[in-house]
Amino acid sequence: MEPRNRAQPARTPTSATGVTPRLSVVVVNYRAWKDTARLVGQLRHSIVSRDGLAEILVLDNAPQPEAQLDRVRKPGVRLRRNGRNDGFARAVNAGCELALGSWVLLLNPDTTLPDEFLDRVAELIDELEGQSEIGIVGLGLRNEDGSPQRSTGPFPTLASTLLRLLLPRAGRKYHLTAPTGRTVVDWVTGCGLLVRRPCWEQLGGFDPSFFLYYEDVDLCRRANAAGWSVVHEPTLTATHHRPLHSRPVPAHLRSITRHALLTYARKHWSHWQLRLLAGIITLESRARSWWANWCRRPDEAATFDELQALVAALVAGRTDEAERRLQRIVQQEERDDAAPVGSYSES
Repeated sequence: MEPRNRAQPARTPTSATGVTPRLSVVVVNYRAWKDTARLVGQLRHSIVSRDGLAEILVLDNAPQPEAQLDRVRKPGVRLRRNGRNDGFARAVNAGCELALGSWVLLLNPDTTLPDEFLDRVAELIDELEGQSEIGIVGLGLRNEDGSPQRSTGPFPTLASTLLRLLLPRAGRKYHLTAPTGRTVVDWVTGCGLLVRRPCWEQLGGFDPSFFLYYEDVDLCRRANAAGWSVVHEPTLTATHHRPLHSRPVPAHLRSITRHALLTYARKHWSHWQLRLLAGIITLESRARSWWANWCRRPDEAATFDELQALVAALVAGRTDEAERRLQRIVQQEERDDAAPVGSYSES
C-alpha cells in the first residue's frame, strides 16, 4: 500500500536567521530538569541548531518554579508547560502540533549525544528525502558502558508476551538488531525516534489512550498498516542512561505498564485474548496487594487494588473510568513525593 502524504500546512519561520527549521526535536520533561538542561545544551551546540535549521521544543509535564525553567530558556528553544501530567503520548502530540520541521525527532531527557549528533541527523534526513516510503526511523541506543541497548522488537502477541516472561527483563520486549546497517523492523522505541511529518500527520500522532509505554509500538503498527516503512538505523547512536529494565518497578509504574499493555491488546488482539491477559494481570495484582498488606505497605496495596478496578473498567470498555483510575494512581505517587514516574524512559 502506498502511503498517502497529507499536504503540510504553511509554516512560519521563527529562527533568528529567518529560516524555517527542517528538523524539530521534541523532549518531554518530567521531574528531570538537570537531564533536560544537559540534553538541550548538547542539541544547541550543533551547527543546524545555531543556523536555525533545527528547533528544540521542551514539554514540561511537571510544572516547576521559574528558576528551573531558566535552564532551558535559550535561543532556539521553545517551552510549553502543561497544567498536569497527562502522560507521554499527549505531551509529544502537543509538541508536534507546535513543531515547524518536516521531520520530528523524539528524545528522552536521560540520553547523552555524541558530538555532531544533530548534524548527522540532518544528513540522514537529506539521504531519506529520496526514500519517501520510510516514515519512521529508530536510532541506535547504547548503554553507559558502550554496549548496544535493545531498542526495537517484534509486534507483541499474547503468546510472545507470556513466553517472554521467562526471559531477563531486558529481552522481554526488545530484540537486538544487526549493528552494521539499516534494517526494516516492526517497531522502534520512542526514546530515540525520527518521524517524517506526513507520516505523523496521516496517523494522527500517538494514540492518547496510552499514558506511557506501548504508544511507540502502536504508532509503528499503524504506520506499517498505512504503507510506511519503519527502519532501525544503528549507525546513529545515543547513550540511554536509565532504561526501564535497569530500574526497580514500584507499584505505580507497574500499574502504568499494565495499563499500556492492556490498551495495546484492546486495540490489536481479539477480545478473548484481552480477557485472558486481563485475568492474568488481575491475579497478579491481587497477589501483589496481599503481599503489600502482609509487609505493612498499605499505600502500595491500595495501588494494586486500584489497578484491579482499572483492568475491569478497561475490559468492559469503560475507558474514561480506566483513565480516571490511572490518573489517581499517578497523582497519589506525586502527592507522596516518591521517585518520579520513570522520567518518561521509553525502553
